[in-house]
Amino acid sequence: MSKIILASGSPRRKELLEQIGIEFDIITSDVDETTLITQPDEYVKYLSRIKAQAVWDMVKDDDDYRNEDVVVIGADTIVSHKGHILTKPKDTGNAFDILKELAGDCHQVYTGVTLIKNNNVVSNFAEKTDVYCNDISDNEIREYISTGEPMDKAGAYGIQGRFAAFIGKIDGDYNNVVGLPVARVYQELKLWLN
Repeated sequence: MSKIILASGSPRRKELLEQIGIEFDIITSDVDETTLITQPDEYVKYLSRIKAQAVWDMVKDDDDYRNEDVVVIGADTIVSHKGHILTKPKDTGNAFDILKELAGDCHQVYTGVTLIKNNNVVSNFAEKTDVYCNDISDNEIREYISTGEPMDKAGAYGIQGRFAAFIGKIDGDYNNVVGLPVARVYQELKLWLN
């Protein structure tokens, strides 16, 4: 049986993989996420690939993994509005501006996933979900920001938290918005696990 490594410290991704009964280790790395790529789907595919590759490079000679079939899962999630990538907010003012932009409109959440098996990229894809926000008053935005919840999240919100009150509709995979399209990841893993 292959050993699986999740190349992410995200507690949300960890929970999602645990929910579907996958056993895995977590190993993270610091990678330079600087890129000139501006197309959201290509951007997340690139980020997921460099994260997975960095972890593979860390474990390929590790005694715990050297004689094993190893599959590394790299992932990254971003929010895009009208083709513009919205990153994590720099401060509360930036969070306010991002949430004001999303209010009453549709935006996209993209998660890129890369599977590397024994130093070969065997899958690299981006999953897109359309998310429709209800109107949100300035006061509601300020109250949400005061929770601190939006400050470490792409697009300044977490759908699994208080921001769920402002979501009108989702077209696509809810788990993708949380941070990992686990159904698709599971199907991809079935192709590559021994």
